[in-house]
This record gives sequence, C-alpha cells and structure tokens, in this order.
Amino acid sequence: MSELITAELVDLELSAETKSAAARYLAERMVTAGRVTDLDGFLADVAAREAQMPTGLDGGIGIPHCRSEHVTEPTLAFGRSARGIDFGAADGPADLVFLIAAPAGADDDHLTILSSLARRLMDPGFTGALRAEGDPSAAAALIRGEEAPAPAEAAAEAQDASADEPFRIVAVTSCPTGIAHTYMAAESLEAAARAEGVVISVETQGSAGFQRLDPSVVAAADAVIWAHDVEVREKARFSGKPVVDTGVKAGINRPAELIAEARRKAERGETSRFSDDGADTGTGASGRSSAHFGVRLRTYLMSGVSYMVPFVAAGGLLIALSFAIGGYEIASAPSVAEHFAWGEANSWAALLNQIGGAAFGFLVPVLAGYIAYGMADRPALVPGFVGGAIALTINAGFLGGLVAGLLAGAVVMAIQRVKVHPTLRGIMPVLVIPLLASITVGFLMFVVVGKPIASLQKALTDGLNGLSGSNAVILGVVLGLMMCFDMGGPLNKVAYAFAVGGLADPTDGSLKVMAAVMAAGMVPPLAMALATTVRGRLFTRTERENGRAAWVLGASFISEGAIPFAAADPLRVIPSVMAGGAVTGALSMAFGATLRAPHGGVFVVPLIGQPFLYLLAIAAGTAVATALVVVLKGLRRSPEGAAPVADEPKVPVAA
Repeated sequence: MSELITAELVDLELSAETKSAAARYLAERMVTAGRVTDLDGFLADVAAREAQMPTGLDGGIGIPHCRSEHVTEPTLAFGRSARGIDFGAADGPADLVFLIAAPAGADDDHLTILSSLARRLMDPGFTGALRAEGDPSAAAALIRGEEAPAPAEAAAEAQDASADEPFRIVAVTSCPTGIAHTYMAAESLEAAARAEGVVISVETQGSAGFQRLDPSVVAAADAVIWAHDVEVREKARFSGKPVVDTGVKAGINRPAELIAEARRKAERGETSRFSDDGADTGTGASGRSSAHFGVRLRTYLMSGVSYMVPFVAAGGLLIALSFAIGGYEIASAPSVAEHFAWGEANSWAALLNQIGGAAFGFLVPVLAGYIAYGMADRPALVPGFVGGAIALTINAGFLGGLVAGLLAGAVVMAIQRVKVHPTLRGIMPVLVIPLLASITVGFLMFVVVGKPIASLQKALTDGLNGLSGSNAVILGVVLGLMMCFDMGGPLNKVAYAFAVGGLADPTDGSLKVMAAVMAAGMVPPLAMALATTVRGRLFTRTERENGRAAWVLGASFISEGAIPFAAADPLRVIPSVMAGGAVTGALSMAFGATLRAPHGGVFVVPLIGQPFLYLLAIAAGTAVATALVVVLKGLRRSPEGAAPVADEPKVPVAA
C-alpha cells in the first residue's frame, strides 16, 4: 500500500458524528493532497455506493469506498473516532474509518486496495495497533505495512495465528429455475466446508433474486467457487481471485472436490479478471470461457430459459384459468378495454386470457434477450430483445428466438474484442454496442436467416399437429426419458423448453406434448416416495424422511425431490425413474391428454384434457419406477444385511 496514504490523510481525532460527515472530513484531506479534484462530486459517488449496501464491518470498522471520475490516483484516508460512527454493522458503530478512493475505470486498483485492507483488518494486532497509535505518520506507515503492529514477539505470535486462520471461500450457486438445485448446491458446499474447517459464504442467485455478498467478505476470500447453470451476475466483483467454475450439479454431488480445487488454485496463485460488462479478460482464469463449446452453449440457453420461465408460468396459468372459466372460445373475445362487465364471468375470463396473452407475448423476446445476456452480459440485452421481437414479427417463433439470442450474444462479444480509445469506453456498453449490435442482428434476422427459421418453425408446428399413433408414443417415450434423466437438470430443461415453445402458438399436438412432459416430470419424486413407503428397510433413515417430503414435491411437479436418492444410488435410481417416465410419457400421448398450463402437479388437473387418463399415466409410470428401484435395491448385496444398511447415517441433502 506504499503510495496510498500519507500522514496528511490520517485524522486520529475524527469528530464526525455521521458517516456522511466522516466521509466529508476525510475527503477534504484528499482534496488538500491533490488526490480529489471535485469534493462534492466525489462525495456524491461515495454516497451512491453507500446507498447500495452498508460498508460497516464487525469489529468497529467502516470502509466507505467508490470509483469516481474525480479521483486522480488510488488513495486511502484513515480516521479514528472516539465516539463511534454508525456504518451499518450489526455489532454497532465504527471507530476505525477507512475511505478508499479509486479513479473511474480502475477496477483492479479498487479491488486490490479493498482486498489488501480487508485481509489486514482480520488481524487483531493490526486493528489494536491503530487504536493505540498517537502519531499520524506512524499510523500511515502502519497502514502501508512499513511498521510492524507489535513487538517482535507479538509479531511472531500474530504470524502463527495467521497461519492458523481458516481458508476462506465465497461461492455463487444458480440453476435455470433458481429453485431447488440452487439452494441444494449451497447447502452441500456449506456442509463440506464445515467438515473441512473452511469458512464459506454462499450467494444463491435464485428465482427470488439474490442478496449480494458483502464486498468485504469477497475481498477477504482466498478463492471463489461458481456452481451454476446460468451466467453468474456481476462477475467483476470476483476479479483477482482464483475461480473454480463448474455446473450446479457438481456443487451438489462433489462439493469437497471443488473446495480442494479452490485450495490448489489459491496455492498456485491463479487469478481471474472480469470487466464490468462481465467479460472474462484472462490472466489464468479457469472459468467457462475455457470450457467446451457445448458446455458454454448449454449455459447460454439455460440462462434464457431461466428468465423465460416466470413469463411462461404466469401467462400460461392465466390463459388456462380463462379457459376453465369461459371455455376455449374466450380466446376470441373482444378487448376488455372496450367492454368489461363486472358481474359477468366471461368478462373476467376474457381479462385473464388477455393478461396471459400479453405475458406470453414476451416469451420469445425474453428468451432471446437473456440468452444474449448470458453470453455477453448487459450490453447484449437490447440486441437480444430486438432480435426476439423480430422473430415474432416474421413468425420464426421459439426457434427464431433461440437463434436471435445466440446471434446477438455473438455479435456483442465480437464488438467487445475491438480495442477502443479510453475516452470511448464509457459509452461503449450503453450506446455504441447496443446500437451496432441491434443493426447487425436486425439485418440478419430480417434478411438472412429469418425466413429459413420461420419455415423450420412451421414444419415443426405442422409435425406436432400431425402426431398420431406410434409417432406420438415414441415422442412421449423420448420426452419422458429426458425429463427423468437428470431431474431438473439441463436435459430436463431442454424437454421443458421444447414443450413451452409449443405453447407460444398452441395446437392440439403441442398441448399433448406439454401434458406428457408435465406428467413424466412428476414420476421420479412420487416413485421414490412410494418406494420408501412400501420397502422402507431398503433405504436409510434420512432417505425415508426425504421420501415423506417427496410426496408433496412430486404432487407439486418438483422433480428435484428425487435428487437425494439419485445422488446416493445413481445406478439403481436413475434407470428406474427413466423407465417410469418413459411409460408415463408414452401413455399420456397415447391417451391424447392435453395441457395448456406450463406446469404440472395436482393443482392443474382441472385444466387437463382427459384428466383421469392423465392421472392413470402418472400412476402407471410411478408404479413401474417403484417396482424397478425396489427390485434393484433388493438385489444389492450387503454383508451387514438390509436393516443395518437402512440405518446407516447419510449426509442429508435438502429437497
């Protein structure tokens, strides 16, 4: 930290009573030192950063910080308050205040200062010395690391203590739907970290949004683990850290291996760099940018699907409810903006139908926009949405949205590789990139690839409409196998996305596909619940407890309820549930069951065409999967007998 702080930037008698006043007092010293050119402008940037998240740390520490165009060079100012100042820490006010200022665009400098300071603040000897020091020059030297915070003996003890400090990891978990896998991976990583004596903080980027890890926690981390199937948001926070980048399933199934890999990367000094727009800029990164193209493509597509799902769920259920109230003819009702009768059921049905239709109108643009976002972050959103809207205009449908999203992401990634003058960097992500990429994607969609894709979409729709007999049954078998192979994973989501794509332009064939997919997805948890009920001695105590929860999860179409069983015994469980899913998918298609809602579970039964046959298909598939898993587990040879195996403790995995 050698040129960051001088004696003139130290105030050992900070008299401020509020954090804004403290920032002003310390910023005035920066102005006097020529480090800040505009006091009010800089303080506005500090306040904006503070509004995002409090910067107080436990232990009486405040670290307000920002990047600002009014800063001439990286600077650190220190103030010590006798009465304490509230910076939002849980344990009370801060008496040690560090104001960090970095020039705009100096992401590495900002993160380096924050990281180095956060690590030193973990040392009680360092903070104790700052509280006892009476000379500003000595305090500045101490912060710069030029003076030891204690005598030689104490320093040796501090070194021994630091050697015993736990390894610190921050992690991010996410999956396409942001429900089960996201939180299961977080729980598995936390359990493995506890077993290894590692301190871990996990940010779950789930369907309900995410609460960002505290910047000081990220700064103090020794390594980062990303267990994700959609793109990690705000990657730049993790620049300068060794990153283990893998899929969410790895976070669930082999967390100890990921922690060990994080340790090895930290020992080798590997780091990753990410720009503000999410692009990986290298220096030893081991992220998805170096992964196989197929893995990256799956991640991009799943990113789009994950953001599309809420529109599908809300719009599809509203449309299905409108049909349940007013019949299928309600789709041709006049606009409720022109005529709405409060006391008529048909008016309410029409209202629901038209709201659902409006939500469905966003499916393809959202899919395309967030595929592009997964590839190239925020600058790709506009060309992605534009490409998706064009896909609707030219009747390219769901396939057009997929292609538009990939094109938009690829175009933006290509533009981001072009080196530009530093003065243009500020306008690139908000003006230049969206403008050029939108023009390019629009041209490609309207003139080059749009018509062929529209023809392919029409052929697919006509093919689904013409499905009958053995062709329909075969498709049901394939979809059932896909839904049950990884139970909420990528292959499951591909089958789901295929079914949802048909709902954008519903036909009798696409509604049959939707029903088959939803029915098959219920089989794995229901089969495991039934198996633990009829042959409980074949399962561990924890599995029997998970089996009780699986009844509810299966009835709610949460396929992930079977994951704990598959993780513990994949060679017996996965083939069994796949066979059951194939039976259910085939029977659903053969029975001609239809579903207009993009969700399964017992609560959509009133919206199903041929509901009794639909339930029969689910029951048959569940019975087949249950019988197979019971037989296969019964054949398992155990020298201790079945009963002791059933009571063998397992690490629980949340459903």
